[in-house]
Amino acid sequence: MRTRFAPSPTGPLHLGHAYSALLAHDMAQAAGGTFLLRIDDLDQSRARAEWEVQLKDDLRWLGLDWPEPCRRESEHLGEYEAALDRLWDMGLLYPCHCSRRDIREALSAPQEGAPIGPDGLIYPGTCRPSAPPVGPRPSGLTLRLDMARACSAIGEPISFQETGNGPDGKTGRIVATAQEMVETVGDVVVARKEMGAAYHLAVVVDDAAQGITQVVRGEDLFDATRIHVLLQGLLGLPTPGYHHHRLIRDADGKRLAKRDDARAIALYRSEGLSPKDVRRLVGL
Repeated sequence: MRTRFAPSPTGPLHLGHAYSALLAHDMAQAAGGTFLLRIDDLDQSRARAEWEVQLKDDLRWLGLDWPEPCRRESEHLGEYEAALDRLWDMGLLYPCHCSRRDIREALSAPQEGAPIGPDGLIYPGTCRPSAPPVGPRPSGLTLRLDMARACSAIGEPISFQETGNGPDGKTGRIVATAQEMVETVGDVVVARKEMGAAYHLAVVVDDAAQGITQVVRGEDLFDATRIHVLLQGLLGLPTPGYHHHRLIRDADGKRLAKRDDARAIALYRSEGLSPKDVRRLVGL
């Protein structure tokens, strides 16, 4: 078993991060496997070296260890470019010039409604061409995956093995049809003009490059897994197992975010708590 934890160095680690990292580490150790740390620093406008130093220090304090050097996404841009080229050559990508405001306005008509997918509002297809674009893949533009064409290229339902607890208690073999992908996911962004590869593409390439066999992450990413499995199929990459876990929430039931400094691991450390105390706080 090979698991991973892939934080972004854009702020302090909080209890939610600790739970996910500890769980992935524990699962790998119990199986005699390997836990890997990956630094998700594609967004160079927000990534900071000092936050990377802090998150590694916090993780080691919690008792986690991993092989060094760890994978840093900003050092593997060529791999993402190659994956984008392959999808473009397959006729599955197209440039999109819509802003978030454009999408909201396009979905504002009552007859359209405002469907929500893994990426937020489901893209209405404003920039989708009637035929795949020709010529070399453009750079510096947002690129979307033509979901209908992508599902047709796969030619079979999307499926993956869930060993955790997805939303509504979903577990076991999870299957999504092409119609479900088109209607409930839509044409997702796989490349952003400001940072190259988008999350969905990068995470698929990363997991394959690191030989991850079990993806351990929060249940908020359960719906996005269908996108990742689709991309794995299109790119000829293996599909790992998935284990989505509950989210750590505050007293009001809201999931923790980077802005929740009051629950930062560094603060608990400064107050004298031990790693065992943190484990108890997150229910391990």
